[in-house]
Formats: sequence, structure tokens, C-alpha cells
Amino acid sequence: MNVSNQLTDEAILAEMGKRMARCRLDRQLTQADLAAQAGVSKRTVERIEAGDSVQMSTVIRILRVLDLLQGVDRLVPKPGLRPMDLLKLKGRERKRASAPRKAKKPSGKAWTWGDGA
Repeated sequence: MNVSNQLTDEAILAEMGKRMARCRLDRQLTQADLAAQAGVSKRTVERIEAGDSVQMSTVIRILRVLDLLQGVDRLVPKPGLRPMDLLKLKGRERKRASAPRKAKKPSGKAWTWGDGA
């Protein structure tokens, strides 16, 4: 199954759990072995593989043991600045997002031909 925007959060978690379980089995690790090496409980590994939600730090521990941490770079790629953004920021780093620009509210009076003269 390919992960896409059309999938629910639960379906994505279930797919990730299946993939982690497959990687664990490919490395000849039991759930107990993986849990011990990652410093989490066996029940936590069971929950991950079942597609339940867990803390991100727990997922990182599991990925580290399974030697899958390099996948985090693809999961959340390092953002790059566009050339025009570099010029506008003049070497500074952006700290906040801009608020969307508000459209001007129309006046209560309807426009008619000849009003602009």
C-alpha cells in the first residue's frame, strides 16, 4: 500500500506498523528483543505494530534499532529557501509565518458608472 493523502491517519499508522514489523522480522528480532534494545516495553512494540498511536520519541528509538533513521530525512526533508526569499530576508532566518492579507471590505454603497470621476 502506498501512503497518500487519501488514507486516514489510522490507515497510515497501521501501514507503518506493518512495515516496522516486517523490518523487525527481517532482522530476526523478537518483539521482546526490539523492546529491550530500544528501551521500551514489549507492549509498546506490540502497539506500534498494531497501528496504535505512540510518542514520536518512541518511534525514533525503534527506528534507530531497526537501522531506519535515515528515513526520517525523507519523512521531513530539510527545507530550502527559494532565491527570492533569500533576497527578501537578506541572510536572516525566518522565525514566523505571515498572516494572510485581508481583502478590502467593500463600502456599503454599490458602485455605478461615473462614481470614479
